[in-house]
Amino acid sequence: MMSFLLPCPNCGPRRVDEFSYGGELQARPSADVSPSAWGHYLYGRRNAAGLQTEWWYHRLGCGRWFLAERDTVTNEAQRTYWRPTAGDPPAPLQGAKVLDWRALP
Repeated sequence: MMSFLLPCPNCGPRRVDEFSYGGELQARPSADVSPSAWGHYLYGRRNAAGLQTEWWYHRLGCGRWFLAERDTVTNEAQRTYWRPTAGDPPAPLQGAKVLDWRALP
């Protein structure tokens, strides 16, 4: 079993088994894209090796969602933070999906 520490922005470093993985950060498509594009948004994953931005939920702690920049090769979390409450969401790192949803069938 693989384990690593993930620092919750509220509770500090905890074992990763206290959290639920919420997936890669990605831009949400507009409502007028095809069902195929929505399917890709909901279920498609890049699984790129290297640094990527991900959603995590602290299920056995504070019960809050946050973002983590984690290296998928070493499992080292570079930083964790709350999603900004105003303005645009943070830009995903290199491993995250950035797609033109209108280009999908």
